[in-house]
Amino acid sequence: MSDPTVENAESMMDKITEIIHNHEVTSSESESESEKYLPSKKSRLFGRQKPVHNVLGGGRSADIILWRDKQTSASILGGVTVIWLLFEWIGYHLLTFVCHALILSLAVLFLWSNLGSFVNKAPPKFPEILLPEELFVRAALSLRFEINRAFAIFREVSSGKNLKHFLMVIAALWVISVVGGWFNFLTLFYLVYLMMHTLPVLYEKHEDKVDTFAEKALIELNKQYAVFDEKVLQKLPKSMNKTKKQH
Repeated sequence: MSDPTVENAESMMDKITEIIHNHEVTSSESESESEKYLPSKKSRLFGRQKPVHNVLGGGRSADIILWRDKQTSASILGGVTVIWLLFEWIGYHLLTFVCHALILSLAVLFLWSNLGSFVNKAPPKFPEILLPEELFVRAALSLRFEINRAFAIFREVSSGKNLKHFLMVIAALWVISVVGGWFNFLTLFYLVYLMMHTLPVLYEKHEDKVDTFAEKALIELNKQYAVFDEKVLQKLPKSMNKTKKQH
């Protein structure tokens, strides 16, 4: 004959186990339900996965571009601005500027070397500068790679396999041609450098807002392209549509 006390204890343990199990199931269901409403991982500009500093290569160059070393960044920007003003406003030419800069440097060093002993100044020490061959080899290989890639892109776009890329390249070249008509080459080069020297640091400070705006703009562009594809591209001759579909 079984003991009623033991039976009551066992039934009590079964109830407690069932309650715990039901609680775990309910908790897991609520967690899975809440995960559906969690915001998805934020998409970054150009599909970026790394911080801006790493994307720019890290090291000294990235520090200068992102103004981590403010003194060096400001000095470089100031020097480039002065050179641009000399060429654009004063009317300097490149060869004239190089010759005048060399004349000034040689005159200062010559006088320093000959008159330094009269003012208790040691003559300047001229370091022996030897450019490594490996540096030029790497630069040549990088240039070769970029040129080959440009030719490959040109061949792919001109082959007619991807109409979307063709239209994008044509639009980009047209915009560049219009902007190039507003400025001469030197001013355009200075503006590009100015943007490269300021936009990355501004983006790093406001990357969440910029990424959100860029994502919305990309969605809108895709919508507009879908409308353009439906109303225009799909009505082109069948041969072009076949080429597009084969790709």
